[in-house]
Amino acid sequence: MTVPCLLDAWSAHEAELLRYLRHHVRPPAEAEDVLHDLFLKALRQGERFCAVNNPRAWLFEVARNVLVDRARGGRNNEPLPDDLAAPEVELAAVDGLSACLPRVLRELAAEDREAIELCDLGDMTQGRFAELKGLSLPGAKSRVQRARQRLRAQLLRSCQVRFDEAGAVCCFVPRSPPG
Repeated sequence: MTVPCLLDAWSAHEAELLRYLRHHVRPPAEAEDVLHDLFLKALRQGERFCAVNNPRAWLFEVARNVLVDRARGGRNNEPLPDDLAAPEVELAAVDGLSACLPRVLRELAAEDREAIELCDLGDMTQGRFAELKGLSLPGAKSRVQRARQRLRAQLLRSCQVRFDEAGAVCCFVPRSPPG
């Protein structure tokens, strides 16, 4: 059942709505399909459409919503093929140095290894390390700092670490643990 107020509003604004839709719908030939959908939405309102204060504004608001719905529904939601290869994630060279770390740690003096393992690889604070070893806090900090310097030197020697122009690790030769 068509409502006279809807037919009047539709007659007054149909051409303007079609121009609006042709401007926003690609391809423009599909604008008439969208216009048809818009008319059906208005028709479903029945007598409630007559209570709308500004039928033109209502029609354009619904037209805009229809366009948004079409845009959302038009996205490609096809599943990816099963044989699609996942991109390989390349780790930064410095992250790969962790492969050298176990062997290089074993090559350090026991005192240096302990400082690195407790304070850098473990969760012990340098203050707690100082208490554990009977050192002053500055003494513990110096010990950890010297251990880090020797670890770095050993990594450079054993894993042949090289740096780029910016000073970042660019490459190294991985070493496996001794057999």
